[in-house]
Amino acid sequence: MTRVIVLGGGYAGMASAARLAKLGHSVTLLEASGQLGGALVPVREEGFTWDASATSTLLPAVMRDLFRKSGRPAERELELVPMDVIREHRFADKTSVAVPGGTRGAQLAAFDGLGPGIGQQWTDYVARFSEDWEVLRKHYFEVPWEPSALPSAVAERFRSRETLHKRLRKTFKDERLRLVAGHPFVAAGQELRDVPAWAGLTAYLEQRFGGWRVEGGMGVVAEVLAARMTTRRVSVQTATRVEDIILRGGRAVAVSTTDGEIDLGVDGAVVVALDPRSLPALRPLVERTLPAIPPMTFHLGLASLPDHLLDLPDELVLHGEPTLVVRTRGIAPEGQHAWTVHSYGKLMEDVLLALARHKVDLREHVVHRVDLGAAELVRRWRGSPLGVKWEGRSTVFQRLGPRTPIPNVYAAGAHATPGSGLPFTGLSSALVAQSIGPSQR
Repeated sequence: MTRVIVLGGGYAGMASAARLAKLGHSVTLLEASGQLGGALVPVREEGFTWDASATSTLLPAVMRDLFRKSGRPAERELELVPMDVIREHRFADKTSVAVPGGTRGAQLAAFDGLGPGIGQQWTDYVARFSEDWEVLRKHYFEVPWEPSALPSAVAERFRSRETLHKRLRKTFKDERLRLVAGHPFVAAGQELRDVPAWAGLTAYLEQRFGGWRVEGGMGVVAEVLAARMTTRRVSVQTATRVEDIILRGGRAVAVSTTDGEIDLGVDGAVVVALDPRSLPALRPLVERTLPAIPPMTFHLGLASLPDHLLDLPDELVLHGEPTLVVRTRGIAPEGQHAWTVHSYGKLMEDVLLALARHKVDLREHVVHRVDLGAAELVRRWRGSPLGVKWEGRSTVFQRLGPRTPIPNVYAAGAHATPGSGLPFTGLSSALVAQSIGPSQR
């Protein structure tokens, strides 16, 4: 039985640990905080519960595959609920569009509400990513890849100089469509001028597979996966800060922690499911990357909301300077509500006043409030769950994962994927499991 040490107890770390334990490895999971879950651990105060980071997911098959291949099927432990509306966008000209997921026809009809022919423009744009998805799914997202041995169709995309900003400018004269298409990347801390055009396939994933939320919030995923660590007999050590990976002869031989060294044994492996820049042994390998920075976040406990505010979708995007994103599905005491607001751009006034300017006036309804800046969020999470910031086409080669230049060191999580969020993070853990393979003992 091969020993595998997984560094980081967030979603990627637990997913990797569960998969590898099921493959017969002896797995130890190290987490610096006092509990597992990372950015999935909700914020709880005064009876209110807010998702700390992600509130929904795409590609539900990725999560289902994780649960099925590590034990009980997902349907027996949590409830994945399809979202009728992925998000609603409201624009400065007072128009709006509620974007449904899962079908081309529904999106065509929704965008036609912005004007004649707008729906066709949108669906034509999304359709362009169909081939990108099929090529990259088969040779990149779902299969461990080697930069030196890329299939020509993948290499063509990775080496293209076209950015998402350039494609949107060329494709859409209507600024509203550019805002909708660019939003997932703005929300992930990216600059559209630095994002490769092929990464825009997120729009295709939303249209084809829809958006999904977890009944009870994303904290349920953390709780179920933490329980699975016990089922799969993963040795979990919380409150254990990793200092570095110890190398000898070009291979990892141990992991250094604040509590001492943990030996890998013969043929052991390390899975890095945290920011590799925090480890001196890996820092030189990723010195050209930067983390994507999370937005300013405001968790609001609300009471006595008027009817027109009770009908908002799960996610409402208020475009402007700054852009505000309102998420309405927190858990609150009876008769109250738990909302989260993210701010993107320069917020020059109190967030409640900024919301009021968009006709979402909550000033008389706030009974509790938690304000979290980007620095505080990164401190709490010991890194950014948004992963690596795109800085042009070369970024795809500057990340680690699933393999690294060190033969028995692997990388999973947001810093090892081309996008943040549970789908890409989940896929990265599957790639690590494929790369390491079943135990040979």
